[in-house]
Amino acid sequence: MPTILRTNGFRFFFYSNENDEPAHVHVEKGNAEGKIWPAPTLAAVYFRGFGSNEQNDIMEIASKNLDSFLIKWYEYFGK
Repeated sequence: MPTILRTNGFRFFFYSNENDEPAHVHVEKGNAEGKIWPAPTLAAVYFRGFGSNEQNDIMEIASKNLDSFLIKWYEYFGK
């Protein structure tokens, strides 16, 4: 489970066995979790346990780190 970013209590990561799926990032904080598609357009797949302010924060963080997320995904999976 490579962690690609920790900020504001959120941990952004991906699972090492998910290379059959398109690039995406998971996020967790406490017991809350979510999944984000960074491309072709940044979109939340789901959020469980996050309040609306946290969801907005997650999407803002993801938007600012989008290129880094994609680079780390493709570097890890060799695509």
